Amino acid sequence: MAERVGRFTVKMSKKPSIIGFAASGGKKEKSGPIGDLLDKSFDDDLLGQDSWEQAESALLCNSISLALKKAELKNDQADVIFAGDLLDQSMSSTFGLKQFRIPTVGLFGACSTMALSLSQAALAVDSGWANVAVAATSSHFCSAERQFRFPLEYGGRRTPNSQWTVTGSGATVVGFESRESAPKIDSVCIGRIADLGVTDANNMGAAMAPAAADTIKNFLTDTGTTPDDYDLILTGDLGEIGSRLLQDLLERDGIMLKNNYDDCGLLIFDKDSEVGAGGSGCGCSATVLCAKILPEICKGKLGRVLFVATGALMSPKSAQQGLSIPAVAHAVLITS
Repeated sequence: MAERVGRFTVKMSKKPSIIGFAASGGKKEKSGPIGDLLDKSFDDDLLGQDSWEQAESALLCNSISLALKKAELKNDQADVIFAGDLLDQSMSSTFGLKQFRIPTVGLFGACSTMALSLSQAALAVDSGWANVAVAATSSHFCSAERQFRFPLEYGGRRTPNSQWTVTGSGATVVGFESRESAPKIDSVCIGRIADLGVTDANNMGAAMAPAAADTIKNFLTDTGTTPDDYDLILTGDLGEIGSRLLQDLLERDGIMLKNNYDDCGLLIFDKDSEVGAGGSGCGCSATVLCAKILPEICKGKLGRVLFVATGALMSPKSAQQGLSIPAVAHAVLITS
């Protein structure tokens, strides 16, 4: 059985493997730094659907089907799916996943959902109540803008500290794999909610940085390790502003993030005025993890990756009421 290490971290006893993974993205993501690494990209942001929300559902289903195919499994061979998205009642996941007819656990962690779903899939497989578990999430620029900001037709101006929601999806299949190249899930750390008091919905990086700092500090303390013990510490998605704030917060506690630190929000897009401080959305860290990081682990280029996805837990109602933005970050240690 999985073993608790310290106060917040759980270490897997059987080391479940990521036996399949896939990433899908839109046209803008295809033109970015990791565009050539995507399993599938779409020039039509509607993906032939009638709405942005339905397009996001199709994006999610595409990634899950591809991940299962790469795991050499049929769509109905998974025991459970852990998934969620940014929309009300996890609309994209709900309407998309019904076609699989697989037991489904809906999750809400905002942009932290990839780490949250992956941690739950690992715990399910390690405990034995699932042989194969799928962890997935998605986001879509247009559906997120419609819910959290303004419809695209409004033509609203973006602030420099805002981030661009990724039209993308990532899916992983967790099970047991004998191949040495399959990435292993070593341990997970479920984060606590943190609130810096940020009320600007365009400054999510600053809102999420304290949660990331808290989770990273707790994980390092529980495991008795330092940042130097990892090939990569990867947050997602703090963007430019949140990444700097994270490093400042950890430095106050004597924890120095050096050249082995990066952020999914800075990896997904080329820096330009349109994307502001970087990428965001559930699909941001999911796409980077499945398109870039996991393949590098399989190839032996990375050995120990601490994946820390971050989420701003705001809603349209909380923003309208002027409430601050709570945030959370979950960590998953993935090893070769």
